[in-house]
Amino acid sequence: MEIQSPDRLIRLAVDLVNTRTREPEKLTSPAALREFLLEHGEPEPIEVDEDDLAKVRMVREWLRPVFEGDPARAARVLNAMLERYAVRPYLSDHDGTPWHVHVARPGAPWADWLAATTALGLATFGAAHGFEALHLCAAVDCERVFANPAENRPRRFCTPRCATRTRVASYRARQT
Repeated sequence: MEIQSPDRLIRLAVDLVNTRTREPEKLTSPAALREFLLEHGEPEPIEVDEDDLAKVRMVREWLRPVFEGDPARAARVLNAMLERYAVRPYLSDHDGTPWHVHVARPGAPWADWLAATTALGLATFGAAHGFEALHLCAAVDCERVFANPAENRPRRFCTPRCATRTRVASYRARQT
């Protein structure tokens, strides 16, 4: 359970929140959670159970408001998560891994690690780019979130597909 790069932390937070949208639930089992962690660079062994799954889903729900466009609320949520789950950062080279920084207590359960790690990543991102760079997709039929660090490229949609679908729907509505 390590921190590698700021981009990884943001991708981890965004992808975690996006495991529950209008699309089918993606964290359906401990095996799905294990696969999520592997896909995000966590090394084996990864052992998770139903309790881990339930707690990670709870972390996911705490993170969603950070993307809803209210910087003060985002800061309150992240500060609360950091206070509850983060510890003073420390360097580790456990299990033969290269030196890396941890912000969750040693041996923390996966949910605690995800809470501390994603809160730190989002707080750092928000401080650097403004919380306005964290968004909910503007498509009415989408609940995905995204981060957009580009200063001169305002982005309202999570993907070009959502942007296109919204533009086409708007065009068709004007034609009737």
